[in-house]
Amino acid sequence: MNPFPQDQQTFPSMADGTADSELFAFTNSKHGALHQITWGPNLQILHRLNGSSDSSRSLSSPRPQHRSPGFVPSTDSQLASINVDYVAIAQAAIAVFLLLAVILRPICPPAPQWCSPFAKEEVEEAQDQEEEDDSDDSGPGSRRWTVRTFWIVHLAVVAIVGLAVSLTSVLLPPQDPIKLIHLIPWLIAALITAVQRPTKTPKTLLALYTNVFACHLALLEASRRALEPLDPLTVVRTILSFAALVAVLLMPMRDPNLPAKGIAHAADVPTRDCRSPEDNLSLWQFMTVSWMSPLIARGTKTQLHDEDVWQLPYEFQHSRLHMLFRDLQGTVMKRLFLANGLDLVTICHLGLLESAANLSVPLLLKRLLQSIQAGPHHTEASLLFAAAILAARLVACQSSVFTLWFSRRCYERSRGEMITTIYAKTLSRKSFGQQPPPNHPSTTTTTTAPEKASQQPATTGKILNLMRSDVYEVAQRFWDFPQLVTRPLQFVLSFALVWQLLGWPCLLGLACVTLAQALHGLVIRRLIASERLRRIATDDRLQATSQFVEGIRHLRWYDWQSKWLDRIAGTRQRELDQRIVTGLWRVAISTVNVASATLFPVATFFAYTFIAGRTLRVEVAFPALQLFTMLESSFKELPNLITVLLNASVAMDRIEQFMTEPDKDEPATDGSGQAARTPGIEFRNAWYKWPGTDVPVLRDLCLDFPPGLSVVFGKVGSGKSALLQAMLGELDHVRGDASLPNDAVGYCAQLPWLQHMSIRDNILFSAPYDPGRYARVLDACALRPDLASFKHGDLSDMGENGIGLSGGQRARVALARAVYSYSRVLLLDDPLAALDHNTAESIVQKLFRGPLVEGRTVVLVTHRVDLCLHLANRLVELEDGWARVLDSDEASREVAKFLRREEREEVAAAAAAPAASTAHDDQRPSGLDDNQEEEEEEEEKTVPDKFIEEEHRRDGGVMLSVYWTYIKAGKLRWWAALIVVFGLYRFGSLLNYWFLKAWGEAYRPTTASASAYASPSGSFVGHLFDRLPNPESDLRPWLLTYLGIALGQTLVFATSEGLLLVMVYQAAKHLFMRVIDRVSSATFRFYDVTPVGRLMNRLVSDIGMIDGGIMGPLQQVAWWGLAWLSSMVVIASVTPAFLLFSTAMTVWFVYIFTRFLPTSQSLRRLEMVSLSPLMSNFGILLDGLATIRAFKAQPHFQDRNIAVTDAFQKMDHFYWSLQAWLMYRFDALSAFSTFALTLLALYEGLSPGLTAFVLTTASQFVEATHNLCKQYGTLQMDFVSVERVIELLSLPREPQGDVTPPATWPTKEDDIVFDNVTLRYAEHLDPSLAEASFRIPGGSTCAVLGRTGSGKSTLALSLLAAVHPSRTRREGSIRVGGVRLSEVNVHAWRQRVSFVAQDPVLFPGTLRENLDPLGHFADEECAAVLRRVLGAGWELGARVDGGGRNLSQGQRQLVGIGRAVLRRSPVVVLDEATASIDKETAARVQEVLREELRTSTVVTIAHRLEAVRGADYYLRLDGGRVVEQGPAENLGCL
Repeated sequence: MNPFPQDQQTFPSMADGTADSELFAFTNSKHGALHQITWGPNLQILHRLNGSSDSSRSLSSPRPQHRSPGFVPSTDSQLASINVDYVAIAQAAIAVFLLLAVILRPICPPAPQWCSPFAKEEVEEAQDQEEEDDSDDSGPGSRRWTVRTFWIVHLAVVAIVGLAVSLTSVLLPPQDPIKLIHLIPWLIAALITAVQRPTKTPKTLLALYTNVFACHLALLEASRRALEPLDPLTVVRTILSFAALVAVLLMPMRDPNLPAKGIAHAADVPTRDCRSPEDNLSLWQFMTVSWMSPLIARGTKTQLHDEDVWQLPYEFQHSRLHMLFRDLQGTVMKRLFLANGLDLVTICHLGLLESAANLSVPLLLKRLLQSIQAGPHHTEASLLFAAAILAARLVACQSSVFTLWFSRRCYERSRGEMITTIYAKTLSRKSFGQQPPPNHPSTTTTTTAPEKASQQPATTGKILNLMRSDVYEVAQRFWDFPQLVTRPLQFVLSFALVWQLLGWPCLLGLACVTLAQALHGLVIRRLIASERLRRIATDDRLQATSQFVEGIRHLRWYDWQSKWLDRIAGTRQRELDQRIVTGLWRVAISTVNVASATLFPVATFFAYTFIAGRTLRVEVAFPALQLFTMLESSFKELPNLITVLLNASVAMDRIEQFMTEPDKDEPATDGSGQAARTPGIEFRNAWYKWPGTDVPVLRDLCLDFPPGLSVVFGKVGSGKSALLQAMLGELDHVRGDASLPNDAVGYCAQLPWLQHMSIRDNILFSAPYDPGRYARVLDACALRPDLASFKHGDLSDMGENGIGLSGGQRARVALARAVYSYSRVLLLDDPLAALDHNTAESIVQKLFRGPLVEGRTVVLVTHRVDLCLHLANRLVELEDGWARVLDSDEASREVAKFLRREEREEVAAAAAAPAASTAHDDQRPSGLDDNQEEEEEEEEKTVPDKFIEEEHRRDGGVMLSVYWTYIKAGKLRWWAALIVVFGLYRFGSLLNYWFLKAWGEAYRPTTASASAYASPSGSFVGHLFDRLPNPESDLRPWLLTYLGIALGQTLVFATSEGLLLVMVYQAAKHLFMRVIDRVSSATFRFYDVTPVGRLMNRLVSDIGMIDGGIMGPLQQVAWWGLAWLSSMVVIASVTPAFLLFSTAMTVWFVYIFTRFLPTSQSLRRLEMVSLSPLMSNFGILLDGLATIRAFKAQPHFQDRNIAVTDAFQKMDHFYWSLQAWLMYRFDALSAFSTFALTLLALYEGLSPGLTAFVLTTASQFVEATHNLCKQYGTLQMDFVSVERVIELLSLPREPQGDVTPPATWPTKEDDIVFDNVTLRYAEHLDPSLAEASFRIPGGSTCAVLGRTGSGKSTLALSLLAAVHPSRTRREGSIRVGGVRLSEVNVHAWRQRVSFVAQDPVLFPGTLRENLDPLGHFADEECAAVLRRVLGAGWELGARVDGGGRNLSQGQRQLVGIGRAVLRRSPVVVLDEATASIDKETAARVQEVLREELRTSTVVTIAHRLEAVRGADYYLRLDGGRVVEQGPAENLGCL
């Protein structure tokens, strides 16, 4: 029984030998009319070819010229003559239309902006190129023979010869006016060639010659079918048109007048020094994607690296895309459509062409099977239908390649445009990081009605989420844009075909679909609401993760990481809960889809049989089921399209909301351009507030800053940093006037912001290198001794934010950056705080009294007023936002007061630092010639080491262990259940087909057709439905059984989707928590050498893939693998010839795939690695935004972001170009394989039913092989994300220690002993502390002295067990109370030691949560510490922003000191804990520390003598060695 639709057919008897007059009639079901197709002598030929003995006419028999009366004259010759006229007229009409298009093109109005090319490469230096070509003649009077002239001559010769041949045809007898029409196409071709002289692919000639070639092929076929001799002139014209087509296909698509320098050739070895070959391809190379061959060959031989991959094509590069996109007007969405409208129109047309070709295949397949079932006499018709299917599939194949390329261009460009736009907005928007201090009244007035999260300024996590998630969501819709047109159209056409086959009964099925769509509307609204909440939850998780990664060192120093992990786990759980909710709504949508798809045939067949009373035959049921499958896919796609569009709208709203955030105000001026010309800074009754707040932070400023040094001082939190921010324009100007600099400002932030690059590059900050000025800056900033200690000097690399340098070194590098700039204004925010006394004094003398600041306006905020008071032209004191300028008398008294204090401390400083003074002498200019010194330095700095390690990339395929790890994360029991459910669903699908077969055969159980498809005798399957009654007598059991199968399939599908959701949840939850736990226990060296952006890339992008994206390809591989195996079994059971061919075809598929896979894996991994710098760029920008804007370096950072975006996008671009290469070959191979299988079926002479069955199964086999390879490749690519996440599970852990100390350890009497300790941060690095031996008495206060970079911070980290002496090298030991520190449980130890860093990290929450994150102390204790350390007016419930951005640096240090006071740990380490605190507050805090920590062993690292006054013991470090130690009384100053 034929499982395909066939029309009613009548086959007249062929036994009388009158084949010449026999008719093949069939009923066209669309029009209901009887059409007669006459087969003339061809039918007799087929008889002879098929061995018929009844044919009585030879091949050479003359065709009868007369027919008896009553005979219908319908010979092929008559049809041929009619066809010849129609074809000639058609090709002439098309040619005239093309000519009119060429003529009217110049006078047509220009296309609208949205339909015009965007970022198109324009003709540059074309005239110069032509002159160069003309001047380079081979001889006098001769023209150089170039490629471009070759193509012009070639096309001209073809057109002229074709015109001559057509003219000859007109002149030769018999003369016929219709022959004149043949002249038209060739005449038009000659005219166009002569006028345009095409040197690149001429689209008009391509269409014209394609038309001519197709029409002439039709003419030759008509002559052949009429058994007429082929016209030689028509053959010549066909050959000429083919030659012209070949020429057009091989011509370059690029205008030869455009410069080709820097464009790679398709045959060259790929290199990043050249642009992609796409910029200069022939049409044939573009069609076949053969230009990817060099990259594939390279990737097959070795792993690809960045230098092996071309640059992006011209139209994909973001330098010009960003500028052009920025100049467009309107919202982001409007600008996206203006920039990519032409691509959207193109891919819509290509999508329609592809859909038309795909939809024609089932119709042609039906005709093919009808022809095969008609018998061997219709072999020629079968071949024609098979050839038509081949042509349709090749058209679809080529269209899909073009669609992919243009869709990718639209996707990549829209994504890049949004990324660069978001980055530019981040550069220009107001900085909402700093808010009023927590004790400010404004922090409590808004707590009763918090703003919605969507109305809050974007956090770092949200910006990263916008860049990584929302941008992708929107750009993906541009990629899928053709589906908005093709999917609804496919639905309409599929339904039309169902109506054609079944009639009105399908309306009942349509009612089911309508009901399903109504349910969709309800469900989708809930889904969108859940999706908004899910995105907010994801923002919170990213924010918590980002803050955790940025503050991981401080969290681990206090052993607070467990608390923060709980917080991350909470945000992760809320995110996963929302994912479950959205996932359940998606499951509901999918279930409704499947229910509507399965109930559609049930309802339709119910109406068809029970209501209409028709018979459900196999020839009706199976074609209908095939159409139902098409409708099913449409049903699944339409709601999904709606869902993803709504998701994209949510993402677009978030982006638009971010783009509407206010931009930073330009500095206000008192006149037109006056501020730019004024050398100083002036405020006139100016009030300022932090962005996003209502209460002023600076009030009624009336002061000016003339050229020279102005010193700003005041208590902690008085508004000193806010004053500098106001000068930079970072604050909101409330009222009053101000004259502020509009040009670049040399700004040195209180927290030095440095980049991951060399010291020199940080200082230059993209400014030109001036060796003399650079040397003077190094000397003035006291950096020469530090650089001399580095192996590669100023070319030494540093980590993010200066990791690898001490605090003082970071401060001086940031200071040098500001001084080296040519800015006329320098704003220096307490750069002396982290410096020892001698270094700070040297900088004051050499810098502020030197020529580098001469004529410049220098505003210095400092607490060390005593060092620079005598140099200041102006003294400004701030208190609670009010500023006053000290008059001459007040300034004199202040100077005298500080001079008296300075005199008292000079003696102490001289006694305290004899060795330090020697070290300081090294900073003074030596007698060496500067050039000689630079030459010596350059010899050592030729190959500087990289501080940050390159990101690891695996080679080859994803290992099975990665798959197994993911499977185990999803729980094996759920996988087992899913396999069972998959099997049930597959069984339900087969049962559905088998039931329809049994139902259709139940009407005629004894027919031969039914017996041909019956199961073997005694088979259970063959008699599965035998107990059901005859449907002609009772339909109810059949309908109820079919309904049960449909409902069972729906239930099984819903169960499988639910299981997939559970498995994704389990895998996402367990892998993320395992990874974040591993990261939290990694060695501290890992944080040093791993950029935050790289780590965040894995914790955001790769985790996002695990959160759901990976399950689809895994499911598809399993499904297509099952389809491939079952198809192979069926084919093997029919005939060995099919099995042999299928095996060979599979080998061919696999060969192509093996060439594709290595390169695709390399590109995918490179894409993942190149995404890390893109994410790092956003993090770097947010951290250093004030510095970047002060230096007016936004263009530089925008350019750098564009370069990073290009580097990321090019990997993605060539990965998908490789996918196009694979798709073209797979689709073409599938088309030819199906065609070959059809020929093989015809050759084998199988029975019609068996042929149809095998051919259908073989087609499914080809599709399964195709999709299995494709989905396996997708799975391999997507599992790279899983692989990168799982790599984090193998990070080396920090030694945990296995000794659990007693609860009372360490006591006040336990000494800290360093026994010949050598410390290094990595095995290959030089020691930071060498052979240190000393004893710190228990319960004492030890002062650690030494200049910056001497090893003091390394000593402090060793006391935190963050770095240990190597036991393998016998580098000594550290003992506390006789217990070896490296053996103690690290968590127990860190809970008993407190560390106050110079830059303490605060976390978003309340002051209570920052003082005591673990909740170990009562509120009363916390409040008491808060009052003693921070002073009155502070409340435990006051809000603290992430990083403590709403606090000054001094206030943050006070909070850190408060932590230590609250904990009262046995060991307390203070690392410049009061460096940013004014002296009055510092003295009070020191008194609190001495009182509260009198039972603790206190190790104090400080540069200000008052910070270590009263110490019992001291150590002096220099160059990583202990140079002096002993009781403090030996110094006489402490």
